[in-house]
Amino acid sequence: MAGRYVVFNNGVSCPIIGFGTWMKTSVAESVKIAIDVGYRMFDCACNYGNEKEVGEALREKIREGVVKREDLFITTKVGLAFNRPDLIEVSIRNSLKNLGLEYLDLYLIHWPQTYKEGHDPDTLGDPSASIPGTVDYVDNWKAIETLVDKGLTRSIGVSNFNKRQLTRVLEAARIKPAALQIEVHPYLNQVKLIDFCQSQDIRVIAFSPLGSPDRPWAKPSDPVLFQDKRLQPIADKHQKSLVQVLLRYAIDRGLVVIPKSSIREQIEENYNVFDFQLTAEDLTYIRSLECNFRFCTIGE
Repeated sequence: MAGRYVVFNNGVSCPIIGFGTWMKTSVAESVKIAIDVGYRMFDCACNYGNEKEVGEALREKIREGVVKREDLFITTKVGLAFNRPDLIEVSIRNSLKNLGLEYLDLYLIHWPQTYKEGHDPDTLGDPSASIPGTVDYVDNWKAIETLVDKGLTRSIGVSNFNKRQLTRVLEAARIKPAALQIEVHPYLNQVKLIDFCQSQDIRVIAFSPLGSPDRPWAKPSDPVLFQDKRLQPIADKHQKSLVQVLLRYAIDRGLVVIPKSSIREQIEENYNVFDFQLTAEDLTYIRSLECNFRFCTIGE
């Protein structure tokens, strides 16, 4: 299994490729397929609204003897409606109940933004109707640290934070963030932020590595990353698909990557990336596709 895991700054091992669970279709069957294929890291969130389905799939595969709990690496995130110090433990306990777990492997502050109670944009379904809160995310970090002390999660981190925000957390942290989850792909390479994280021994987890093609807010004029023919020569050279090249691009940069799909063939294809490696020239070329384009915003 060499090369299939990274080690966090607290000594916890994390699979280098995980399975994203933000999807419109039934997630339970997709998670079961992913476990059968070989995925052991599953990325969840309170605001995805499907933790119970994920938990059912995990428990079924554990009952079948396909995996043990200790084989799995489960991540989830603080709900936006719980993004304040006095509610963060409520949020993780709700997630643990939904997932049917006693502990998490990684718990993330989903967004630095906070919202007044009852004005969670995901709950309202209309981001324009949300009302910003006044909670400082540094106070939320101090609250999330206590969850490690209580054994509710092995590791903690943040998601969608920029360098300035992450620096403020680091300056106040008693427990250093183990990971930062951000959007990363050839159109948004995030070089400076990734370099900063690596200098601080913080692992970067890349979401939307394929350009989040099923995002509901996509516009007809948006670029389609996983169909970018400029990648075809590299795919042909390695006898791999464009999708596999994109995933390997993240892995060869030292990132954890979390693709998602509800189609068995695609789930298998996404995982079949351990029998090749991109060259330095490949990496430089792919990086040149940078156009500072984000597929996901607060509506993720």
